[in-house]
Amino acid sequence: MLGKPERAVIAEATIDAPQSDVWQAWTTEAGVRSFFAPACRVELRLRGAYEMYFDLAAREGRRGGEGMILLAIQEPSMLSFTWNAPPELPSVRPQLTHVTVRLRAVVPRETLVSLHHDGWGEGGEWDEAFRYFESAWREVVLPRLRYRFAVGPVDWANRPDLTPWQ
Repeated sequence: MLGKPERAVIAEATIDAPQSDVWQAWTTEAGVRSFFAPACRVELRLRGAYEMYFDLAAREGRRGGEGMILLAIQEPSMLSFTWNAPPELPSVRPQLTHVTVRLRAVVPRETLVSLHHDGWGEGGEWDEAFRYFESAWREVVLPRLRYRFAVGPVDWANRPDLTPWQ
């Protein structure tokens, strides 16, 4: 008998850009700063850093996805990395989940981005973290990526309304 399926956040977005450009957005510091986070550290190699800093005024350890690493890289179509919960969820923050981003050219200037985020526990703060990332990936990160290629890089001092990009 099979048990309950592993829960995962699954999200997709079609981006109006070539796959190579979308790859650069996910895998370079300049690209990441254009849509994902205002500051970052990206070392594009196995076990290299993949850190996103969302709150630059916070003390170390509370700025965002600190200490995250790349688990797998298949240029230009797949990137996998560890991820942690927000600082507001201290019992699950030190435990790492997994994110896989897959890119597929639909037509020459259009790329399908598929995101799969798994490795969740159950109950309490795990459920809160899961709900948080269901919203964050679908309503913030992927819409910002759409915005970045349709309008331009995110101005972190004046964040855009993402409603049209969701």
